[in-house]
Amino acid sequence: QVQLVESGGGLVQAGGSLRLSCAASGSIFSIAAMGWFRQAPGKQRELVAVITNAGSTNYLESVKGRFTISRDNAKNTVYLQMNSLKPEDTAVYYCNLHVEMYNMDYWGKGTLVTVSS
Repeated sequence: QVQLVESGGGLVQAGGSLRLSCAASGSIFSIAAMGWFRQAPGKQRELVAVITNAGSTNYLESVKGRFTISRDNAKNTVYLQMNSLKPEDTAVYYCNLHVEMYNMDYWGKGTLVTVSS
């Protein structure tokens, strides 16, 4: 069983920065793709950023150039550095661990990010 624990959310003014962290238990972190999703009130959950086990990254178009996803396999942790935050970034951010070959998908409980204008 894998547990994911997010941290780092909070209230920030527009233009500010936050860094989210997601710590994973278990021994499969290094082979997993890790993603950050978000869900704003009344909206569907969307993929914000993903990093493969090889380190390749991909981003939601609206966060490109502002957000950076990274991972530390020694610490079983994935990060999301969020700069130049906008009110429309306000959402609950969820960490996801995905291992295609084992059909594994795990989610954290989420951390709230609120960006005030």
